[in-house]
Amino acid sequence: MVVMDQFTRRIIGFAVNAGAPDGPDVCAMLNSIISGSECPQYLSSDNDPLFRYRQWNANLRILEVEQVKTIPYAPMSHPFVERLIGTIRREYLDQVPFWATSDLERKLLLSKEYYNSVRPHQGIDGAAPNARGENTTRKVVRLETGRWKSYCHGLYQLPEAA
Repeated sequence: MVVMDQFTRRIIGFAVNAGAPDGPDVCAMLNSIISGSECPQYLSSDNDPLFRYRQWNANLRILEVEQVKTIPYAPMSHPFVERLIGTIRREYLDQVPFWATSDLERKLLLSKEYYNSVRPHQGIDGAAPNARGENTTRKVVRLETGRWKSYCHGLYQLPEAA
């Protein structure tokens, strides 16, 4: 499960479950994601029966979170979420092997830090979500005099001023 702030494009968190999830697993995953951050006002979900579980709906009611359902058979009804899932899969999960749920959680945390703090986003003028709204000037780095900084255990390298 992934939770993203759609306005800032920040990844709030990930939760991993070994095996096929059921209703209590989905509730536990959401609770683990939002326990260390601000509770979202809206939550986008598909029409899977997991999201009709009575405890899931009760939790959302208690947290005062409005659930926004996707349109059946139209994955583009929530394009930001679909784009995020595809980006995570293409840019990270297809490249990095993981051996257990704890290993996957650790690697997804690295990916979250890279995605939120460093990775440029075309939709928000080339800024990273955590840098959005900051009044920073972009430094031009000459590649012959700069150095390369590694992220996500060497999966990504970006130029940095020496």
